[in-house]
Amino acid sequence: MRDGNPDLVTVVGIGAGGFDDLSRTQVRALTEARVILGSRRQLDLLPSSVAATRVEWPSPLVPALPGLFEEHAGPGVCVLASGDPMFHGIGATLVRVLGASRVRVLPHPSSVSLAAARLGWPLASVEVVSLVTQPVDALRRSLNPGRKILVLSRDASTPAAVAALLSSAGFSSASLTVLSQLGGRFERITSDISDADPLNVVAIDCGAGPSSSLAPGLPDSSYVSDGQLTKREVRAVTMSVLAPVPGALLWDVGAGSGSIGIEWMRSHPSCRAIAVESHDSRAATIETNAAALGVPGLQVVCGSAPGALEGLPTPDTIFIGGGLTRDGVLEACLAALRPGGRLVANAVTVESEAFLAAAYAKHGGEMTRVAINRASPVGGFTGWRAMMPVTIWSVTR
Repeated sequence: MRDGNPDLVTVVGIGAGGFDDLSRTQVRALTEARVILGSRRQLDLLPSSVAATRVEWPSPLVPALPGLFEEHAGPGVCVLASGDPMFHGIGATLVRVLGASRVRVLPHPSSVSLAAARLGWPLASVEVVSLVTQPVDALRRSLNPGRKILVLSRDASTPAAVAALLSSAGFSSASLTVLSQLGGRFERITSDISDADPLNVVAIDCGAGPSSSLAPGLPDSSYVSDGQLTKREVRAVTMSVLAPVPGALLWDVGAGSGSIGIEWMRSHPSCRAIAVESHDSRAATIETNAAALGVPGLQVVCGSAPGALEGLPTPDTIFIGGGLTRDGVLEACLAALRPGGRLVANAVTVESEAFLAAAYAKHGGEMTRVAINRASPVGGFTGWRAMMPVTIWSVTR
């Protein structure tokens, strides 16, 4: 049905092996095309027998896409993509911009599939991290003893950056392999990171190193803090109430050291969070903690709620850890939630607890009080020292 659509855009995956490695279906799509769009490197892989008009992608790309496809509207439009266009590629972007009904994808084996084949690594047991657009600190979330990771590189500098990060994270004994130009006649597989090709994948066998749990409740020592930190046990309980799900967006309002937003994002690679913090120094600390714990994509907004909340993307869940009693904060947060979204707020002081009790009476939901005792020395013995109790209120809009 889609093939009869005159505005159909065909996305052809191509590898380092170039035109000769394409399937008959892919070759036919390109030779019959009127216009072919792609990067200069990809367009240069086409032989002169492909007579279509070649259009190099502009920069920045995404804002220009609607205008490009309007300019070249009509049948016979093809797009060249690296490997599998739906795996960290332009295919997913085009589906989002044009709609699935206008996009036909003809994939080539991805660089990840080729790397796993060369190494003999079962792809289902390998974690894939793309550093094409993310900073190298995003790799930290995936580091654990014995894990195998394939890294999609941004350019020739990525292997050295990965090696430096592994060393700083305590994985200096990790095995690192650079696989370049996979599938092409210049394919190269080496442990030498000093002369990497720009088109490369980095394979990491972590070996021995420090463990890092993805479960909520990281040790308090994992965070740089000036004391504004939700303590480990309370954090674990709070995260269970927040109940992160893949792809969901959290607002962490009054974020302090950023621990809630960070652990929200660590729960799944697709989870997103925005930390709102009014103190400049704490906002900087949040960024430091997020990078160190492998979620540098955490967005930090420095400003006071409720004003700082204006214009932010609609959240699925909101946590209020600070500024609860400030005028308009709770009301703004409840109004911002999508239908079915959840709000969770913690209170430590008598005043904030009374505020939560009033909110509970007005809006319903659930309220829990958590009291934690930690063992500590008492002379030559051990006794229990009570932490300040925390009241947790949660409500679904």
